[in-house]
Amino acid sequence: MREQLEKLKTEALRIIADATGEDALQEARIRFLGRKGELTALMKGLGALSQEERPLAGQLVNSVRDQIETALETAMLAAREREKAERLASERIDVTLPGRRQNCGTKHPVTLVVEEVADIFAGLGFSVAEGPEIEHDWYNFEALNFPPEHPARDMQDTFFVQNDLLLRTHTSPVQIRTMLKKKPPLRIIAPGTVYRCDSDATHSPMFHQIEGLMVDKGITFGDLKGILTTFTNQLFGQKTGVRLRPSFFPFTEPSAEVDIACVICGGKGCRVCKNSGWLEILGAGMVDPEVYRHVDYDAEEISGFAFGMGIERIAMLKYGISDMRLLFENDVRFLRQF
Repeated sequence: MREQLEKLKTEALRIIADATGEDALQEARIRFLGRKGELTALMKGLGALSQEERPLAGQLVNSVRDQIETALETAMLAAREREKAERLASERIDVTLPGRRQNCGTKHPVTLVVEEVADIFAGLGFSVAEGPEIEHDWYNFEALNFPPEHPARDMQDTFFVQNDLLLRTHTSPVQIRTMLKKKPPLRIIAPGTVYRCDSDATHSPMFHQIEGLMVDKGITFGDLKGILTTFTNQLFGQKTGVRLRPSFFPFTEPSAEVDIACVICGGKGCRVCKNSGWLEILGAGMVDPEVYRHVDYDAEEISGFAFGMGIERIAMLKYGISDMRLLFENDVRFLRQF
């Protein structure tokens, strides 16, 4: 048995020394030390020895096992270090290469305009008010002096949800809701999404508006002009010309369209302003006394004005955008410009 053990040990140590990786070493462990391994088979032969030979043979078997296990452990550590070094060499990171750029998002031009307009009016003492996008006919039309058969309703191209519920066509209902909750003095702006059945290069079925309302004692048309002139000068520049033209809105009287000198040609006349030198940006007027009746305000004691503007139109003028549909197509190349 001594000769067999020496031969097995020599063979095992040779195979371990020649192994090139962890897999080969694992195969050697199974071959020599496994349940059905060669050393296990020799140990089964101990029972055939005499009692005097058995202790010495057991010591030899244990010695050979210890030597093989030690050689396997040493070789396994060396193989792991070698594989680690090879992996590090092959997967080495070249720190001189430029890093991957992180693509940062930007605010949408509509958001930029809403925030800038809100900041300007905040400086003029206005707070922000909000209301639901699915609105009742009474708030959207009737309380704003649009009776059921009023022809101005046809101008709105309304999306009706059911019965008297609709997608609001303007943010003016927020003015009614605010006046029902609060008494004068009031200074609010109402930014939000509105909906109309209209779609082309300058119109969208879903767009954004900011409407404003100021109600107090002694408010005049001069206050309206002063507020809007200050606003347009801050938004488009101090030298921007402003003019008001007579117009009609059911919920204001008198009413006006507000124009600014064309931001493209500086008022000289171009294709954008149709050679007039002026661009319409919003509508405004003194609140009609009939509106006050619906919110239980005394028209003899107070007065006020309201105005409204399309945010997309402001954005198109401010940033030189030619087609409103660009604002809704989510083209990354377009949005990155902002």
